[in-house]
Amino acid sequence: MHQGWIRAVSVEELRRRGRTVFRLDGRQIALFDTVKGIRACNNRCPHEGYPLREGTLDGDCLLTCNWHNWKFDLETGENQRDGDRLRVYPVEIRGGDVWIEIVDPPVEERLSKSLDDLKQGFRDHDYERLAREIARIGQLGVDPARAVREAIRWSHDRLEFGWTHAYAGAADWLALYDEQEDGSEDRLICLLESIGHMAEDTLRERRYPYAEGVEAWDEEAFCRAVEEEDEARAIRLTRGAIATGDAWGAMERGLARAALAHYSDFGHSAIYVTKAGALIRRLGEDVAEPVLLSLVRGLVSAFREDLIPEFRGYGAALESFGSEPNGAPPAAPDYDGLNASRAMAFTARHGSAQALDLFRSLLGANALNMVRFNLRHLDDLDQPYGSDFDWLDLTHGLTFAEAVLGLCSRFPELWPSGLLQMACFAGRNIGHQDDKVDPEDWTVADPDAFFAGVKQTLFDHGQDRYIVSVHLVKTASSVRSLLASGEAGRSGELALAALNRLLHSPVRRKMVRRTARQAMRFVETDI
Repeated sequence: MHQGWIRAVSVEELRRRGRTVFRLDGRQIALFDTVKGIRACNNRCPHEGYPLREGTLDGDCLLTCNWHNWKFDLETGENQRDGDRLRVYPVEIRGGDVWIEIVDPPVEERLSKSLDDLKQGFRDHDYERLAREIARIGQLGVDPARAVREAIRWSHDRLEFGWTHAYAGAADWLALYDEQEDGSEDRLICLLESIGHMAEDTLRERRYPYAEGVEAWDEEAFCRAVEEEDEARAIRLTRGAIATGDAWGAMERGLARAALAHYSDFGHSAIYVTKAGALIRRLGEDVAEPVLLSLVRGLVSAFREDLIPEFRGYGAALESFGSEPNGAPPAAPDYDGLNASRAMAFTARHGSAQALDLFRSLLGANALNMVRFNLRHLDDLDQPYGSDFDWLDLTHGLTFAEAVLGLCSRFPELWPSGLLQMACFAGRNIGHQDDKVDPEDWTVADPDAFFAGVKQTLFDHGQDRYIVSVHLVKTASSVRSLLASGEAGRSGELALAALNRLLHSPVRRKMVRRTARQAMRFVETDI
């Protein structure tokens, strides 16, 4: 590619036309004869590429793109709307010709600028700008996944209650990213969805500082701190683990224990722990601090559902788990009709069965709940306030199952907690089924071909809310992981059928009339 001073056009021709475009090596450079002299800039507006040669130029060398009214100072390239800067080029007149200096800055300088511009796009949740800057980073020959690392740093202290789906989804998007061809638009989509979700979750959020100080890592003290909701001490202990240089290695078991200590936070705690490990392994130890501090905040602030009536039997079921000499695991359909309390007691009575056998039964029960989901519940208007139910409730039965398999296989003493909490999901999701749905109708004959198609669906999902798209990618990732583990058995096929039906069904999230009706009822009784 040509670099240095390049002859572009004669002065006479430019003055006759007033403006022109010079093309070289795929570049388009617009030249203008202004009252302040000849000026040169990229011809494509950095917003959406409209040709600036068609723009409006005033006497102060302010160039307006007539497509969306972006304005640029032609002398400096400064954007009057705080968006992407316009590249301008030095110009010299030599013997009646206009010469332009085309010298690309060093890679590190261009990378620094792209990261600065990415950060601005991140703060504004400017989806298109994020896409452009991620693409520019890749064009420099730098791994654009670095952008995810930076986005975690920019966002981790703006999450008031710790982790969100954005970080969990990033782990799965990065796994998909690594499977795609270098430089492909599919790779860009993976990073864009990850970073865009983080940007939306922290849009206009202030900083929520973490406690200062360091305390030597102690697993027992950490679990107590989380149990007592003592965020400050849990953070100090986390910093102590980070100081060892292998934070994940030090903390993994303590995090797993804390996440499964209660049936809490709709299973998010356990799911997030597994995804935190994936992020640290993929992005490196230098993201351990922002990943773990925000994760620990989430564990501390997680709501504990085993304290509400529906799941209050959890403690007693855990205490009696495996006490009866019943070593035969139930079949998945045996959970049909069991509410949460009965499902937990039933699971505890079969607790002496092999853990993996019981896991398969519970995975199958949750998959059956999902594959048989009655779509009429998407249109329910008369549910009690806060009792809405939809596809995303069902997907947690599968994503939580994957987390249980991973954590409890690593730390077998946690199997009773993990299995009983799977029973909570099976019981809470019962009662929303359509018995006319036959799981066989959704059986997937060729999983490899199916997942190839799923990838393409995810890369152009068309969902305008991250909460929907992230559940799609997380559920697909979990089902594929469960099948790959070889531990799911026939229940893995049911989970695959459930995913198949999900991807071929409507997913509604903004329930306008339901929200209005429930609000009116609530206010009427809130006297």
